[in-house]
Amino acid sequence: MNDKTGFAAIAAREQGLKRQLTSAQMSMIAIGGAIGTGLFMGSSFAIGFAGPGVLLSYAIGALIALLLMGCLAEMTVAHPTSGSFGAYAEFYVGPLAGFLVRYAYWASIVLAVGTEVTAIALYMKYWFPGVASWVWILLFSSALILTNAISVKAFGHFEYAFSAIKISAILAFILLGAWLVFGGTHPEYGFHHYVAHGGFLPHGLSGMWVAVIIAIFSYLSIEMIAVAAGEAEQPERAVKQAFRVTMVRLLVFYLLTLALILAMLPWDRSGQGAESPFVSVMQQVGIPGATGLINFVILVAALSAMNSQLYTTTRMMFSLSRAGYAPRAMGQLSGAGVPLNALALSCTGIALATLVNVAFPEQSFMLMMAISIFGALFAWMMIFFTHYRFRRYHQARGGLQLSFRMWGFPWATLLGLGLMLAILLTTAFVDAFRMTLVFGIPFLALLTAAYCLFVRKAAAAVAADPAQSL
Repeated sequence: MNDKTGFAAIAAREQGLKRQLTSAQMSMIAIGGAIGTGLFMGSSFAIGFAGPGVLLSYAIGALIALLLMGCLAEMTVAHPTSGSFGAYAEFYVGPLAGFLVRYAYWASIVLAVGTEVTAIALYMKYWFPGVASWVWILLFSSALILTNAISVKAFGHFEYAFSAIKISAILAFILLGAWLVFGGTHPEYGFHHYVAHGGFLPHGLSGMWVAVIIAIFSYLSIEMIAVAAGEAEQPERAVKQAFRVTMVRLLVFYLLTLALILAMLPWDRSGQGAESPFVSVMQQVGIPGATGLINFVILVAALSAMNSQLYTTTRMMFSLSRAGYAPRAMGQLSGAGVPLNALALSCTGIALATLVNVAFPEQSFMLMMAISIFGALFAWMMIFFTHYRFRRYHQARGGLQLSFRMWGFPWATLLGLGLMLAILLTTAFVDAFRMTLVFGIPFLALLTAAYCLFVRKAAAAVAADPAQSL
């Protein structure tokens, strides 16, 4: 069996989804998924760890994200399917790898939905401090679940609108910040804040490196462009365009906005974690109504990221089912081509977030982030390893003609793999992220045992007869 036929069998079992996402929507989905709570809320914790050195943290995170997107774009152009990097790991590394990557990533994003909905409840307290958090969690979750249940086209329209609001607001923030910092009429704002409060690296290189973990959490969801390729009208064109546009926008939006925030507000005031640094800056500037407006934008950003994450987890569970790794019902589609059962199961993170929010209201965000980030770090690390195997596989067979190729192979791929492994190991030495490996390692062990005891035979049967999963 040649390589095309081999992977074609994996792609064939994931048919039935509707190709209704345009190239413009794909680009907005990619950027929208990555501009959420990680930037607007998580950056406050990152600043607390690194001080002004957080700019280096996010630059390192951006480098890793750039390398990851290059590897992922090359594989996605070759194989546009909703199983994405989970399906690639299954074919190029092995069935167990495909199982672990999909489930670890699915669990990560399900829990990340919990961080977004937790943040949404915090943002609503700005206007309604007396209303219980669970009310907002229930209200907004219901609206987004309904959006995802209608059709992929409805999801695409909503996500495009959400992302447009976020991008417009960030551009306006950049223009305002640039005017205040460079205008010369506000001496209290300026780059002297970078060194005036304990230096550029107040907690040393170790603090800067720890903040890279939060930077990666902030960039999380850029990989969903590969998942969405399975429902794109022109997947090859959409993936290449999204790769180019997304990386430029992320660099501008993250690094430029953080640079301006740190110039307008001392890092020890913007890195408290109690509120978004964007809100803190607007309170400092004192423009009437600006604080409420930026809080609304942050709310939209969280809703957008949550919307994207519900979409991604639903498609990943759908892929697991079609591979024989999850109950067959999870792979069933509605008349509109939506895996509704997979969507329902993927809402478990919302329920968990509600319980954590009630039990640990002050620590809920960091706790949910520490637990959820393991699957993302593991999936990103495996994407680099899978790309290495992908390229070696095709080189041994004379190469694969593609319109997009990752540069710098094998060193760029190995650099990304090494950095991700180092970040994953670092979580063991940071109190705030101690739960990452405490949760992650037993979870991987449990998944491996489940695969060996219950899943392997069913997956082999589906591989022999793909019709069994339909």
